[in-house]
Amino acid sequence: MSILRPGDEKFHYSDGSHKWIPPDPDYDQEVWDEQVRQHKHGHIRNVHPKVRLQRLI
Repeated sequence: MSILRPGDEKFHYSDGSHKWIPPDPDYDQEVWDEQVRQHKHGHIRNVHPKVRLQRLI
């Protein structure tokens, strides 16, 4: 499960899926695609936080 942060709603439909079409028809599609990719990467970081492993000798 991921955490939605303020502002994330612009990247999601009501069913939780991601919007791959920009909300404004004049918005650059390539820029929007990159923003959605970065947003999705944020979900991954929240789902799989970095874990530090310490080796015992």
